[in-house]
Amino acid sequence: MSEPRYVEHGARWTALLYGPLFALLGYLAELATGTTHAIAWVLVGLGLAVITAPWVHARRRFLTVKVTDTELWQGRESLPLAEIAEVEDVGAPAGARVLGGGWSAPRKYDELPIRLTDGTVVLAWARDARALRAALGRA
Repeated sequence: MSEPRYVEHGARWTALLYGPLFALLGYLAELATGTTHAIAWVLVGLGLAVITAPWVHARRRFLTVKVTDTELWQGRESLPLAEIAEVEDVGAPAGARVLGGGWSAPRKYDELPIRLTDGTVVLAWARDARALRAALGRA
């Protein structure tokens, strides 16, 4: 597989630490008051980490944007770079297909219209659409 030119992950695995850190702060707050429930806080920390893991996995699977030497990946869908004709000054017509399989671009993501070699326009998306445009332009 070729080296990625641009990568934007949907979530980072460090998000799994939020629950245990919250539990540690709760335990320290209890420690300051005198009564502690260490086992309960360990269970809270583990429980929050366990319910966060599928969320992180899903976001990494469906919201990752990657540009390699040969393909643009949007979630689970890939588009060969050879099919991309233009990324600059492309208007987005109503009803343009969104890459990655959704009805619209994910929340908090910017849209980037792309003209394909067959003349159709599709919508790519990224948190930083300028960086994605630059990566596609270099490729």
